[in-house]
Amino acid sequence: MTVQPALDGTIPEQPRARQQADDYETWLAQVWPVFTAVAATGRTFTTYEIAEEHQLPDPPNPQAHWGRLMTLLQEQGYVRKAGWANSSRPTTHHSGVRTWKGTAAARRSAA
Repeated sequence: MTVQPALDGTIPEQPRARQQADDYETWLAQVWPVFTAVAATGRTFTTYEIAEEHQLPDPPNPQAHWGRLMTLLQEQGYVRKAGWANSSRPTTHHSGVRTWKGTAAARRSAA
C-alpha cells in the first residue's frame, strides 16, 4: 500500500489493524468489564471510542456483535441511550452513531 506524505513531508500514522476474536463468548468476557467500568464513570461515549482507547479486539461479527453488546449493557442497566454523534471511526466518513451514557445504577455498582 502506498502512503502519500503530508504537505510537511511527514508520513501520516496508519491506523492499526485491530485483532479479531475467534468466538463471541470469549470476546464478550474480554470487553464486558471495560464497558461496565466506563459506564460507571457516567461519561458519554461511542462504542468505537472505548474500543480504540482500550485497544479492544473486534468481535467475530463486528457488524452485529458491537450493537448486541450495547443492547446487553442497556438491558442490564449499565448504560442508556444519550443521543447521536458523528463517528470518529476512519472508515465511516463521520456518519451518525449512537452515544451512550453510564447510568446511576452503574455508578453505584462501582462504588
